[in-house]
Amino acid sequence: MSENTFNADLSVNIAGVRFRNPVIAASGTFGYGKEYSAMTDISVLGGICTKGLTLTPRTGNKGRRVWETPSGMLNSVGLENPGVHYFIENDLPHLRQLGPVIIANLSGGEPDEYIKGASVLNESSVDMIELNISCPNIKAGGMAFGLDPGTAAVLVAAVKRVCTKKPLMVKLSPNAPSVSAVSLSCVRAGADALSLMNSYKSMAIDTATRKPVFENIIAGLSGPAIRPIALCMVWELFNTLKEAKANVPIVGIGGIACTNDALEFLMAGATAVQVGSATFVNPNTMAEIIGGVHNYLVENKMSNISDISIRN
Repeated sequence: MSENTFNADLSVNIAGVRFRNPVIAASGTFGYGKEYSAMTDISVLGGICTKGLTLTPRTGNKGRRVWETPSGMLNSVGLENPGVHYFIENDLPHLRQLGPVIIANLSGGEPDEYIKGASVLNESSVDMIELNISCPNIKAGGMAFGLDPGTAAVLVAAVKRVCTKKPLMVKLSPNAPSVSAVSLSCVRAGADALSLMNSYKSMAIDTATRKPVFENIIAGLSGPAIRPIALCMVWELFNTLKEAKANVPIVGIGGIACTNDALEFLMAGATAVQVGSATFVNPNTMAEIIGGVHNYLVENKMSNISDISIRN
């Protein structure tokens, strides 16, 4: 095959769902698709992970919600959303027309809220559910469910029982004492895929007022500052799952802003990546990464994205 005709297949399979490429818009950074339609070609994306949804509408946190920090940003939005019923009726039809795989990110304050929300989404046309047990900037639920292996397993198992039609991906917290222990407990409880990592538990203080910047005090750190940590966690999780003979795909998240960043995560064991904060700076980031990954495969005579792996 000549260089001029060489092509590469970027498609990936996550829990039985085919993505045209491994680049997914991260939850909380891409709205419900409409917001970026005029700025970038959404149809080229592998998938879209919706802004976090809860069973009933939430107004989110009061006060300041975003704070810039070196090489990143803090956010304390607090899961503001219209609720799963409104999403299914008003936002999902438009999302379905865009082309990418649709992943509904689901959160809650209590186990029953997660279970009922998953049950509703299970009957919708979303392709997959991402169970958010790792949000650091809400006072109840969220990250609390993702810190302890036993607590995480109970919630995942309960949601999996009602989530019979959709693959279940669990979004893990980097703040857990043992991410490996939580991940294995989630897999044993029925998780079909794992996404790692959510934002880091953080805070900021306004030195002029001598008060915390956020009314919620705790926020989530994202952006390039966390990328090396996230990469290491994905690498360790990949090897943990390999040692446990758990064939569960990993979606890497954390500070990915360019082609090289994405390639690192894919080489570290991720099947796909989610891109978040970088989209705020450049709405075309994901399209550029997709093109860059394709060019890398072609230049290195790799016919399939699965050919990417770290050299030992």
